[in-house]
Amino acid sequence: MELNHPEQPGGAAGGSVYAGRPWLASYPQEIPASIDYPNESLPSILTKAAAQFPRNEAIHFFGRSVSYRELHAQAARLSNALRSLGVAKGDRVAIMLPNCPQAVVSYFAVLMLGAVVVQTNPLYVERELEYQLSDSGAVAIITLDQFYARLAAVRGNPPEQGPVPKLKIAVVTSIKDGLPFPKNLLYPIKQRKEGFRGGIPYGRSGVIAYARLLAGQNAEPPETAVGADDLALLQYTGGTTGKPKGVMLTHRNLVANTMQTAAWCYKAEQGRERFLAALPLFHVFGLTVLMNMAVLKAGTLILLPRFETEAVLDTIRRLRPSIFPGAPTMYIALIHHAGASSTDMTSINVCISGSASLPLEVQERFEQLTGGRLIEGYGLTEASPVTHCNPIWSKRKNGTIGIPLPDTEAKIVDSATGEELPPGEIGELLVRGPQVMKGYWNRPAETADALKDGWLKTGDLARMDEEGYFAIVDRIKDVIIAGGFNIYPREVEEVLYEHPGVREAAVIGVKDDYRGETVKAYIVLKDGWQVSRIQLDKWCRERLAAFKVPHLYEFRETLPKSLIGKVLKRKLIEEEAKKARTDAGPDPQSGR
Repeated sequence: MELNHPEQPGGAAGGSVYAGRPWLASYPQEIPASIDYPNESLPSILTKAAAQFPRNEAIHFFGRSVSYRELHAQAARLSNALRSLGVAKGDRVAIMLPNCPQAVVSYFAVLMLGAVVVQTNPLYVERELEYQLSDSGAVAIITLDQFYARLAAVRGNPPEQGPVPKLKIAVVTSIKDGLPFPKNLLYPIKQRKEGFRGGIPYGRSGVIAYARLLAGQNAEPPETAVGADDLALLQYTGGTTGKPKGVMLTHRNLVANTMQTAAWCYKAEQGRERFLAALPLFHVFGLTVLMNMAVLKAGTLILLPRFETEAVLDTIRRLRPSIFPGAPTMYIALIHHAGASSTDMTSINVCISGSASLPLEVQERFEQLTGGRLIEGYGLTEASPVTHCNPIWSKRKNGTIGIPLPDTEAKIVDSATGEELPPGEIGELLVRGPQVMKGYWNRPAETADALKDGWLKTGDLARMDEEGYFAIVDRIKDVIIAGGFNIYPREVEEVLYEHPGVREAAVIGVKDDYRGETVKAYIVLKDGWQVSRIQLDKWCRERLAAFKVPHLYEFRETLPKSLIGKVLKRKLIEEEAKKARTDAGPDPQSGR
């Protein structure tokens, strides 16, 4: 990796270097302004790690250890097996797995073949699964035995009769395939006690057992030419504004973003770091900052199938991870757990928080417990995903997403005119860099709308200060317009989070006959606290203009969240819409 440093401020070239890129002045000397990216595919980072650190632990899963030599060999075997089944370069292969060794093996195996990974959320219901498999044109899927019933309902049996006719192959594994002895023998007993009955038609209708498929295969990767500009991943967006879109990310996009993120974590040591993978690897955040970066650094991926507070605390105590990317809700759950203060978490050096705003009190408390650094970053699926981050070991600004990563440009524009706005003004955030997507799968019109001259429209309202630090104000589509005033939910949420009794808060706009929309806040209180609507109203009125203060409050025990802990406001909006329909009663013109 070549490090290209800008001239220091005040130097001969200082004015020209920092013009339009004021954030470069805040770069530590160790971080390059630009990186020389290799013209290579993603599997090359695994090949290099296996060659340089063959005995290093690549994966730790409930006591089972997989070395880099073993990981590379398993990925090669699966890749050769898929080729023998007719999967070819450019074919799409869905991977519907939780965090387990097979998920990592499958990811690199598909990429070695030059095929395209389609990461699929294991929680998808049949309708969502059918849409993604059909839209991507997947020819194969690698999944878990306990998900097979959903797949069979979507796929049809035999596959030619189903609604997803291209899906010819279903490779089915089990959690036991990734467990050590004797846990692998005990796991099927646990499954039966929990009601799992199997009934998977192995050997028929293109259904193949994962473990049997790997047996006897060549441990050398197939000789397939995979280029940096070849498509590597179809990562589907959440679909908050319509049907999910397949984001096309190339090998170059993902290698670049992995190297950018690794450069940001410049104190991370090659072959020595331990990554706590509680974020799902099928999410683009976990894919880049955990799976890809761990392999690039030849570190250990400590895999947890799901985030459970006690399990995470126990894992930190026993296995001593050093890097722990996550979502704010994860850190909130940990600091409020009764066992947090008695758990030694001092092994953690770096935590990168994404997906939502990071409350200051959470950041401060977590850093007290660990002695490490918890910093806020920003990204989106269309950018592989990371574009901004606060410096880890130098100047950071709380309440901001930090500054752009190496080779990443960013600007704030008027969303109506496209005109670039000066520091301090609120507008749409646009980004450009080597990590920005190729486009949306089979959606040229939406690609043209999102990308112009390499600039990606993020859909987020933000501002940049004089030093080049960016702060997200809100999603453009989340802005509440009440009585003609623009209200940014994030600003109201930050005030609510400052209240000592509030654990979580989410703010949305709901219909109002007088104001058009009004502000509603959903509140989760900390254990042992009792806070009334009147008390919160007084708290907000002391800190916000009157038109921003919530008119409605709803206290809850939990908020709906995605698997990475992001609050799903669309679920709250759907609930409100359903209530409104119920309150309105039957439609007099419907005849019911």
